[in-house]
Amino acid sequence: MRLLNPSSALFGKIPAWFASFSCSPWPASFSSVIKPNILSQTLAYKPQLSQKRCIFKSSRKHKCWQRKTCKSETVCQMVSLPFSTSSRWECPPSSPLLGEVDRYQGVWVDLSKTGIDRPNVDELSEEDFDRLLKGTSLEVWKGQGITSVWLHVSMSLGRLLPVASKYGFAFHHAEGGRATLVLWLSAGQESRIPIFATHQVGVSGIVINENTWEVLVVQDKNRPFQIWKFPGGLSELGENIVETAEREVYEETGLKTEFQSVLAFRQHHHMPGAFGRSDLYVLCRLKPLTFELRLCEKEIAACKWMPVQELKSEVNASSLTHKLAELVLYGLKNGFEHVDIIYLEMASLHKGLKFHLFHRPIQ
Repeated sequence: MRLLNPSSALFGKIPAWFASFSCSPWPASFSSVIKPNILSQTLAYKPQLSQKRCIFKSSRKHKCWQRKTCKSETVCQMVSLPFSTSSRWECPPSSPLLGEVDRYQGVWVDLSKTGIDRPNVDELSEEDFDRLLKGTSLEVWKGQGITSVWLHVSMSLGRLLPVASKYGFAFHHAEGGRATLVLWLSAGQESRIPIFATHQVGVSGIVINENTWEVLVVQDKNRPFQIWKFPGGLSELGENIVETAEREVYEETGLKTEFQSVLAFRQHHHMPGAFGRSDLYVLCRLKPLTFELRLCEKEIAACKWMPVQELKSEVNASSLTHKLAELVLYGLKNGFEHVDIIYLEMASLHKGLKFHLFHRPIQ
């Protein structure tokens, strides 16, 4: 293949940033494969060039794809070369794994997106990963003041977990087919990495018939003892408290309801069945829109309307239910404006997002 001469007319049509990059220093073992391909194929693949921020710095300068100057002895590790080579990796083995830096100076590496598993993930051995991780990446990140390293590892790359563990990586969390490992890099400083998911959130719906002063109560199936309680359950990921309360009541009893307020919430540590997490349970006041009971046969053993005064002293009810019955009774007698916690939907600092702020009404 004939390389373009910098003095040729055609070369002059190539953007200056690319010309500078193409003349940058490359590892000798890599340049024979990659550099000719860059000159012949870059124009066709230009739309695919990475726009991520360059974070690799060492002693010599080159131009990265984002047109920002950084220091490197090789190609910027944030560049994903869009064509195949004889190498197993799309980035030189002498450069760090691809990653993104967060505002806390932690680098996040998704092994499914670094180039090392496209298209030949099965060819990456534990020895290769060990060399890539310890030989270059960790040393570079330490030199740049990176505080922590996060590794997203899919099940298909599970064989790499012992290698990461050897260098101090530990599990942080896992979901579906992916685990996230973390390593604290700041020597001499106590780790500031928060543990994952300290709480689970449950929501209960207290459905009140203000005409009869009755509340809706249920008994769960598959419990060691039967007690009367308010319908409720765990909030789903991304679900608002308001939505959880209405959904749980409908699923367990068949009643359609409308959220009115939060009456209280409970925090419980060391709760059985909470996967070792603490439990937050939000108790909401709901208005019934329908009255025909259709209990869930899989979850609910019994369901009925019970006078609030009776529930307040019911033997087969918990102390929490007794206290909530007392709160409901006070609201019925004196007005719920004295006990309600209302919510306000507000715009988040994060563009396009909103949140719910719960507070006592302002008189």
